[in-house]
Amino acid sequence: MTDRARRQFLKLAGAGSAMAAFPPSIQRALAAEAARGAGTIADVQHVVILMLENRAFDHYFGSFRGVRGFADRHPVPLPGSRDVWAQSDGHGPVAPFHLDAETTSALKVHSTPHGFGNAQGAWGQGRMEAWPRFKTPLSMGHYQRSDIPFQFALAEAFTLCDAYHCSVTTGTDPNRIAFWSGANFDPEKRRRGENCTEADAEPDNLRCWIKGALPEPGYAYQGSALTWPTIPQVLQTAGVSWRIYQDPNDNWTGAMHGGLAFEAFRAARPGSPLYENGMRHWSLERLESDVRSGQLPQVSWILPSQAWSEHPAGSSPMQGAEFTSRVLDALTADSEVWGRTALFLCFDENDGFFDHVPPPAPPSYELDGRLAGAATLPLEGMYFSDPERKHLDPRDQVSGTVRPWGLGPRVPMYVISPWSRGGWVNSQVFDHTSVGQFIETRFGVSIPAISPWHRAVCGDLTSCFDFSGREAKVFPRLPRVANVAALAAAAEAKPPPAPPATPQPLFQEPGFRASRALPYRLEVDAAIAPDGRRLRLSFRNDGTAGAVFHVYDRRHLDRIPRRYTVEAGRTLDGLWDLTDDGGRYDLWIYGPNGFVREAVGQGDGAASRLEAVLRYDVPARMLRLAVINPGAAPAEFTVRAGAYGAEAPWRGQAAAGGRVERAMPLHKRHNWYDVAVAAEGFQRRFAGRLENGRHDISDPAV
Repeated sequence: MTDRARRQFLKLAGAGSAMAAFPPSIQRALAAEAARGAGTIADVQHVVILMLENRAFDHYFGSFRGVRGFADRHPVPLPGSRDVWAQSDGHGPVAPFHLDAETTSALKVHSTPHGFGNAQGAWGQGRMEAWPRFKTPLSMGHYQRSDIPFQFALAEAFTLCDAYHCSVTTGTDPNRIAFWSGANFDPEKRRRGENCTEADAEPDNLRCWIKGALPEPGYAYQGSALTWPTIPQVLQTAGVSWRIYQDPNDNWTGAMHGGLAFEAFRAARPGSPLYENGMRHWSLERLESDVRSGQLPQVSWILPSQAWSEHPAGSSPMQGAEFTSRVLDALTADSEVWGRTALFLCFDENDGFFDHVPPPAPPSYELDGRLAGAATLPLEGMYFSDPERKHLDPRDQVSGTVRPWGLGPRVPMYVISPWSRGGWVNSQVFDHTSVGQFIETRFGVSIPAISPWHRAVCGDLTSCFDFSGREAKVFPRLPRVANVAALAAAAEAKPPPAPPATPQPLFQEPGFRASRALPYRLEVDAAIAPDGRRLRLSFRNDGTAGAVFHVYDRRHLDRIPRRYTVEAGRTLDGLWDLTDDGGRYDLWIYGPNGFVREAVGQGDGAASRLEAVLRYDVPARMLRLAVINPGAAPAEFTVRAGAYGAEAPWRGQAAAGGRVERAMPLHKRHNWYDVAVAAEGFQRRFAGRLENGRHDISDPAV
């Protein structure tokens, strides 16, 4: 740490003795300088990956300051004038509720259903309305800062991703298989445009669960072996060193190890690289020894046992915190090694716990076989075919037997490194393939199983880092965690939590946090066709990453929302037939990081022929709003600035065949905007953040 940085830390901490309040691992991290070589990703010499178990983002961080949590201003609409916070258990609404560790056994909360069938049912192909029905009411429980202080402090210290999703809408094995290889379904069939079945994909837990022990008598496997290359094989071929730190006989009977589903690992024998690096016993003590001796591989995975996995069954947030602290102790044992290391800490899936953000996914199929949406790239092969409904819940009749694999719900992801500290939030869409894509970017390898759709929509996590050396070196205090087994036992003795009879008010800590620049520059225009019977949505993506737009028809919220995947630099149109509703329409369009568009109106009448178009003026940091009147008579309209402006409404008139324009600066609003244009029988709303390549703050109106 430089003298200037040390003085800054001591000033903010209050006294030099504050250093002693940090665990030793964080004291070492504070003192360690990041590598200052190329000032690029090449300075990362070691990638370390720790995947824990079964926690949803809202379940952990819905109440956390400065993320898209319970104060989200754009909740998904549900039937009956509800929104996503009022989930149905089949009898009535169930709202999110606090898992209070003081008065209940919340820290030992039970696991909830989390297989393919109930996950598909809860998601509802994007309808997002029936989590308690398919996952039990306990699924709506969540923690606050006082319950999981270590997890909150870790997020305060480093970077938390609030748009990181599990890859598959189901449980552990499918997501760990995707994590270890880039896909949970056969990429060769996908390349041929063929959807997979259970014979060549993993919809539910099967192939990673083993019997037996190593080295004797050996593992006994279930299910047919998968055959495409895993990430360890890709690294081995490229000469990139790697290792899996685990106890092969205490890895939850193999469930933590996604590689065990593959023929290459199943056939590996002592002496082979896959066996020696991926099947042997490599402990946390050996991890620390490798750090101290300069032998840490270029890529390392760390597997917990069930007791330390943070899973609701057999573990707890406290035990996960202690295990994480031990990993940090090992990695910071040598400050120079830590200065060249990036640690990714994520969770394989959400268990059954609720998350309110609709996952980006390829469009679903309607019951009549039509695709509810479109994409600018081929979608064939991106679906699971379950013709006999072996894996689907019989209560789930919203769609047919061909379902998108994912993405699934959001799960926590911490990016922990000398280049990602400072309490940032990153709101770019990521999933488990993103860790593989980071490995590709850093080491110049190619993971063939990652699909073009995932590459278009899910980033490579490089936007979480600042390799320039400007990062803050100040860390909030991380609570000490050790010997938590007794605390876990005490928690288990308390009465179990349950949803309250009266719904609790939603709570999220006030304030914002530093927010990374994102690669999105998205636009959606809505216009009535000349015949007045159809509405055209025109999606435009001028950013550098693909995006999924979710379109909810608020006049028909019983229907599957349409989804449109638009690659970077591409456009796509969607058409709505308005004849069934007498020309009326009410569409709600949702994209990444609070991007929202609303289109309300009627397909006939002079006023409804208005069009409102919003464009970004990035160099000037402003919006340019145009109201266009293609009709034969003048039309009056009103423009209102929503959450970020105190200006009085602006009233204007567009002449017949005319156009009215107005510039709206965003300098004082941290590039966030929320603007509505209204006229008789007409409304357009535009909300989101203008991206100009610079870091800023999270949504200040949350």
